[in-house]
Amino acid sequence: MRRTVPALLYGLAVLAGAAIPGASWAADETSPAHAPLAQAWADLARLPDWSGVWIPDLADQNAQVQSNPTPWTPEAQRQIDRMNADEAAGNPKGLFVDCLPEGMPSWMLVSHNAMEILFTPGRVTMLGESDGNRLRRIHTDGRPQAADPDPSFNGYSVGHWEGDVLVVDTVGVLPEAYIAVSEAVGVPNNGDLRVIERIHLAGPDTLHDDLEIIAPHVLTRPWKTTRAYSRLRGARNDIVEGVCLQGDFAERKDKDGNAVFEPLPHDQGIPVPPGQ
Repeated sequence: MRRTVPALLYGLAVLAGAAIPGASWAADETSPAHAPLAQAWADLARLPDWSGVWIPDLADQNAQVQSNPTPWTPEAQRQIDRMNADEAAGNPKGLFVDCLPEGMPSWMLVSHNAMEILFTPGRVTMLGESDGNRLRRIHTDGRPQAADPDPSFNGYSVGHWEGDVLVVDTVGVLPEAYIAVSEAVGVPNNGDLRVIERIHLAGPDTLHDDLEIIAPHVLTRPWKTTRAYSRLRGARNDIVEGVCLQGDFAERKDKDGNAVFEPLPHDQGIPVPPGQ
């Protein structure tokens, strides 16, 4: 049985943008693929500065949807047309009202929430508000794409650097995860989803995510689209904790005087505030 090397030992592979020739990310600890840990951390300074908090450009999101429409299959388009009509009539479906994560690629496509991006040797981590605090891990230690990843909302992501551009390949997304063009309009990807991203600075405080979405069950061809984010700095712009279900509970005291959360009654799925 092969031993798996911790991701922290692959700083050189991160910065080279690919696996070290002839090396496997699961090689043993005598492999020349290893970089000294202190050097791996120091080499992060060579990466572009993505610090701060990134806010999605909502106006640009809407403009992208209008100018670069999604190539839905006929069946998916019928569902989209129905959702658009429902939203226009004041009865939007609401795709993300059940407290499940938005998942990929909707997190990047339609998010209204801030995110932070952290660089560590062998990994890029995205942290976001909402959805019980969103988390994406992008492995940049030179490992190959997983052949059979366990399905999850955000999938399994491997990436490499091409200069100042982070290229990310994501597979293993649950078929139930939406491809959404708004918070009220979208369809599940229905399986075999692949998302290729090229994430890069388009200006000093502007981040672009160029996405190619491959979803053969709901798209007639790969859909290429871009999402823009603006940077804010300073402590007052930190992301905050977001717990989707917290509004379903009231803060009360139990019989022992402890502070507890008690479930609120629901009326057609909507929590009823205390006293109503």
